[in-house]
Amino acid sequence: MDLEMVMQELEALGKERLKKMYISNGAREPLFGVATGEMKPIFKKIKYNQPLAEQLYATGNYDAMYFAGIIAEPNVMTEADYERWMDAAYFYMLSDYVVAVTLSEADIAQEVADKWIVSGEDLKMSAGWSCYCWLLGSRPDSEFVESKLAKMLEQVAATIHEAPERTKYAMNNFMYTVATSYLPLHDKAVAIAKTVCPVEVINDKGKSKLISALENIQKAEARGKLGFKRKQVRC
Repeated sequence: MDLEMVMQELEALGKERLKKMYISNGAREPLFGVATGEMKPIFKKIKYNQPLAEQLYATGNYDAMYFAGIIAEPNVMTEADYERWMDAAYFYMLSDYVVAVTLSEADIAQEVADKWIVSGEDLKMSAGWSCYCWLLGSRPDSEFVESKLAKMLEQVAATIHEAPERTKYAMNNFMYTVATSYLPLHDKAVAIAKTVCPVEVINDKGKSKLISALENIQKAEARGKLGFKRKQVRC
């Protein structure tokens, strides 16, 4: 399948209801409003194809950019490629659920995510923290340095309340993911969550809400989900 054929299939799967929902979350035209699960049959036809992924991502169409992440080849992409994708990720559903997810399957994931976390740019920081969440939730504990993750938890404790809004969400999720998917630091993550939660976040319309990693950790513990690891990150 070439670019034109994929775009035609995506357009045929678009739903106005989903399009409106994506726009309400920050997506902008062009987009079709395709449910992510509806993309699986197209993926089965194509499998992984980095050149096509690059063409799709370059369209600026949200659904095409999302599908690009599904068919991308993470270890074919260089750090410069991830930076380019990140620069085009104009809202969190692209930064955290396309770019960060794709990066999490690459060998250079931690190296790139570390740079994004200290970038000072909200979506980059959010993507960096989110990448660690995807990593922790799918890779063996042996791939991480406990002292490094402990320092990251301390960084969350010291900075989350002053962090940019999307970064707050990602940091909150980092506390939750460490507590549930990296058991060597479960107790430390819970203790820090107790000191910082709830966290106030303010949306684009100026409305405030409270988020709490602690509540979600307690729910996961009650369901017996501690130690949870995904078999794969991408669909």
